[in-house]
Amino acid sequence: MRHEEGTAVTSTETDAEQGFSLLLDDQLCFALYAASRAVTNRYRPLLEGLGLTYPQYLVLLVLWEHGTVPIKDIGAALQLDYGTLTPLIKRLESAGLVRRERRPDDERTVLVTVTEQGQELRERARTVPTAIGDAMGLTPAQFDEVRRLLRLVTANVSRPGQDGP
Repeated sequence: MRHEEGTAVTSTETDAEQGFSLLLDDQLCFALYAASRAVTNRYRPLLEGLGLTYPQYLVLLVLWEHGTVPIKDIGAALQLDYGTLTPLIKRLESAGLVRRERRPDDERTVLVTVTEQGQELRERARTVPTAIGDAMGLTPAQFDEVRRLLRLVTANVSRPGQDGP
């Protein structure tokens, strides 16, 4: 708290006058971070029952939706780099859930396919989205609006030229 001419001025008042705040509760980034951690923590027990981590679950979601997919495309869909993605896929392969193979016409491309065991896991995973949706406690309209706004934030901050002031 600062004093100016005998009047107490809080840092909040000064920040508000200047159009910014350094209060934790005013930070959108912290609200996103806290929400992300809370949701991911809610997934943990559900996925442990399936023998998966959250990132592994995301890889399987891509594969269940698209079938055989090049690793590069999985990385693009999940916004993960090759160095992060490869160990995830290797662990899924060791568990018998996916198979990796080089594309015959282009040895540089590695394709990932869900195995029969991985397809069976899909059936067991069908309860996960409902459980998470129930935990969020949002109406379908609120859910759609939150997802739309988060996608907008992601697109806006991912634009080229957004690296700094």
